[in-house]
Amino acid sequence: MTFEDTTFGSYDKAERRARKAHELYENGNVSQALLVLEEAIQINPSNGAWHFNKALGLDTINRFEEAIAEYEIALQLATDDLEILNSLAVDYTRTGQYDRAVETFEYIQELDSTFEPGYCNRIITYTEMDQHDLAEQMFYLAQQLNPNCALCYYNIGNNLFVRGLYKKAVHCWQKTVQLEPTHPQINYRIAQAYWSDGDSAKAHEYFLAELRTNPGDIDVILDFGLFLLQTGNLESAKEKFNRILELDTSFAPALFYLGEIAFNNNDYEKAAELFRQALQKDGSLTGPHYRLAQCELVKGNNENAKNHLLFELELAPEDGAPLVSMGSMFLTIGELDLATDCLVKAATLDCGPKSAPAASNDSLAAEDNNDQQLPSITADAYYYLGLVCIAKDRLEDAAEFFSHALDIKPQHILALRDSAAVYLAMGKINDAAQRIKKVTDLAGKDQQIKSLDRKIRLSQSMEQVTDFLCRFIPRR
Repeated sequence: MTFEDTTFGSYDKAERRARKAHELYENGNVSQALLVLEEAIQINPSNGAWHFNKALGLDTINRFEEAIAEYEIALQLATDDLEILNSLAVDYTRTGQYDRAVETFEYIQELDSTFEPGYCNRIITYTEMDQHDLAEQMFYLAQQLNPNCALCYYNIGNNLFVRGLYKKAVHCWQKTVQLEPTHPQINYRIAQAYWSDGDSAKAHEYFLAELRTNPGDIDVILDFGLFLLQTGNLESAKEKFNRILELDTSFAPALFYLGEIAFNNNDYEKAAELFRQALQKDGSLTGPHYRLAQCELVKGNNENAKNHLLFELELAPEDGAPLVSMGSMFLTIGELDLATDCLVKAATLDCGPKSAPAASNDSLAAEDNNDQQLPSITADAYYYLGLVCIAKDRLEDAAEFFSHALDIKPQHILALRDSAAVYLAMGKINDAAQRIKKVTDLAGKDQQIKSLDRKIRLSQSMEQVTDFLCRFIPRR
């Protein structure tokens, strides 16, 4: 029998494997470290620290469900350990188990009300639950215990960003920089806030600052490319997307956005090839099938366009604008029921409830808030639903949908024009005249509006003549 065959020898081997796993983890070899650490756990499964370390490693590679299982085992071996409970609650948040996260954080508070991370990390939980007042309460409680916690400022900055309070988010994230200059992706977050707030110069500055620190961060390069695309700097955007492909040849979104640039330059053949390449890399990517449908429509290939649209629908897009566009394309090729499905979903998505702003006067978020308007994309959805009804010869329904569109966007030119035409066809001449006057006041008269205006005026004249003649018809 060798020495390692004894119980002591086996445990010594387990310790050595655990130390080796730690070395691998420190050197960035996380997957290998997990394999080696699992060998140690197989020898001695009662070491709670190893289960905890394994969970931390799993968190590093975003395997949160597996990490939760390891934290729960570690907690059985080290009951009421605050660090384990805190990490477990964080992963409950990451996996959308918000009630369990809050319950765990509250238990931490019962065990030790001075444990600051239990408040700091709860900011994110309440943010994801849209309970913003409670998120702020956690921030202030954490501040009382540690006024210089960089993570607290980072987390409340995320909360403010989600609520559209970009300047306040920047203020908090700049405080994070002061306290912890090396905080991961902090310049990136500031860049996003400036971008969202419309300050392109500052956004550009902070994107560059982040890439100087982390030149190979694909997420940052992608977002910077999108920023450059939005601000019209197409060549620089192309350079960023090509840079991503140098780092990762299988990164499908980079191919997709290169296709977007070609598409907007009317180079449909090149765009279609890039969209197909993107789908080869990732068949579940939303967008390429939608664009390929547009490319096919340009060439008059309606059946191919329909097939691509059906593929895109299977991916369940959750953005109203593409759904409205897809609905209009289905309408163009005569697929009225599919058009209706897309347009109804788009209207439903954009009519969903909005998060209410915090009302407290001393709140971090206290500021004047304009009433949120239903987005114009919903008006477009109702407009196209009106066109679907016209195609089905349901004029009353068409008029109602156009009215919905105009309730949301009173200056919707197409809804005004086409509702005038519908009212004319229904014999509601005065309503038609009111709508055509509004169109003319807003947009002037193109050839189509002029023609419709003449028809309405002629119908008004005929109506007046008929009324006049009716006066001379003898009555019994």
